[in-house]
Amino acid sequence: MTLDHMPRIVVDDVAKHFTLRHTHTAKDWVVWNLKGRKEARSDDFVALHDISFTVGDGEAVALLGLNGSGKSTLLKLVSGVMRPDTGKIRVRGNIAGLIEVGAGFHPDLTGRENVYLNGAILGMTEQQIDEKFDEIVAFSEIEEFIDTEVKFYSSGMFLRLAFAVAVHTDPDVFLVDEILAVGDEPFQKKCLAKIRELRDAGKALVIVSHDLDMVARLCSRGILLERGRMVMDGPIDEAVATMRGER
Repeated sequence: MTLDHMPRIVVDDVAKHFTLRHTHTAKDWVVWNLKGRKEARSDDFVALHDISFTVGDGEAVALLGLNGSGKSTLLKLVSGVMRPDTGKIRVRGNIAGLIEVGAGFHPDLTGRENVYLNGAILGMTEQQIDEKFDEIVAFSEIEEFIDTEVKFYSSGMFLRLAFAVAVHTDPDVFLVDEILAVGDEPFQKKCLAKIRELRDAGKALVIVSHDLDMVARLCSRGILLERGRMVMDGPIDEAVATMRGER
């Protein structure tokens, strides 16, 4: 298989668990320690069980499922924010996207300074940011606030600037987690048009969203998770219908 035909994303038998520590009152803490127990009881929560799939260039894949199904955890593993406990994840090329509002932004820096900071985090050189700066700011539509510290930004302004930086890094893989729900409708449409542009340019997209109508229009494939297990990987229309209980 040539490099051009290899998957952009490979998720191979991946599992992830978390240790949940139970919080108690001061009285409970004293009783536990008098009994020689140094800490409160904890449980092992398995967020993902043996997940495997690939995503190729030009594919737009939706991760679907109810709250707690493991969608966001899986996206964070693909992004490299977290590591799997077992299994492997391989991603070819540059990754960009929006996992959390304002991630990578420093509140005490201005919008301008954060464009350079976040661009650098996403792998852009200073020259590349210089060349795209005006385009990034124009896309964000917050020109008059670009020299204001971002701690004074609304969540919508955060989104505009973060999205503008991310889509102008020319990523090979673009990840989005429910973030589009933050902006107003005109900007959401603008973001969706840009995402389609990335898809049509052959980028690999993975999107987490509860907006089934939106993902049905944007994605060609859906992966349905249920309590951390992959229960379906197929055409988006079938995945959305299953999610809605129509199948």
